[in-house]
Amino acid sequence: MSKISSEKLILVIREPDGIATVTINRPASLNSLTQLMITDLAHAFKVLGRDESVRVIVLTGSGRAFCSGLDLTAAEQIFKADMKGNESDPVSHMEQCPKPIIGAINGAAVTAGFEIALACDILVAAEGTKFIDTHTRFGIVPSWGLSQKLARIIGPNKAREVSLTAKPLTAEEAQKLGFVNYVVPETELMKKAREIAAAIAKNNHEIVIRYKSMINEGFKLDLHQALALEKERAHKFYRIMTTEQFEKMKNFVAIRSSKKLSSKL
Repeated sequence: MSKISSEKLILVIREPDGIATVTINRPASLNSLTQLMITDLAHAFKVLGRDESVRVIVLTGSGRAFCSGLDLTAAEQIFKADMKGNESDPVSHMEQCPKPIIGAINGAAVTAGFEIALACDILVAAEGTKFIDTHTRFGIVPSWGLSQKLARIIGPNKAREVSLTAKPLTAEEAQKLGFVNYVVPETELMKKAREIAAAIAKNNHEIVIRYKSMINEGFKLDLHQALALEKERAHKFYRIMTTEQFEKMKNFVAIRSSKKLSSKL
């Protein structure tokens, strides 16, 4: 097990089972993000995305809140740095990361924290967690995708209500709207996230990466284009499959079938 940290504000732990955990670790400030933390978070996903030993990533926050947004005491520095490109943009690097990202969200995900949660592939939230968009309250224009992504997930009417009123969207309501996958007691949060991560990690890693890419890229297209994308990617993959790979597939099916048969007996 190894750790990477910058002032221990962004912690990265790699484990032998292929699961990496990224923790936003500034609990005394409800994990509000400084410019250094933003850069380190972006770097963490960039590095983990290229690490062949990592199969899936769990993102969480320490203490009472997942992430209470940006540290607005340094707002000018943060927002002007954001205009310089994607190198220190954690959401951009999360979106580019080929590995599945599971968000384990507790307490509150506010504005930037909300945007980071939206960049996850699967979300597990603790009971009572709130997602809050405070852009309109503080006079800030979103730049990490919240104004576009949320409407595509929960519908434009509900997204307008959440963002224009700056009122909380509870985890329980978010689950009903299809934004959050699971709502669990806080004591079970990391257990559930790791359970999902372990289920992903044991599958064919190459196909997991390809499948994530097809879903995420296809979601941006209309259905006709998305179906064409799937067919094109599938045909390209099967063209390069070797006889050995097809034999492994047949052996797997045979083993699985024999196990089902023996269980019935």
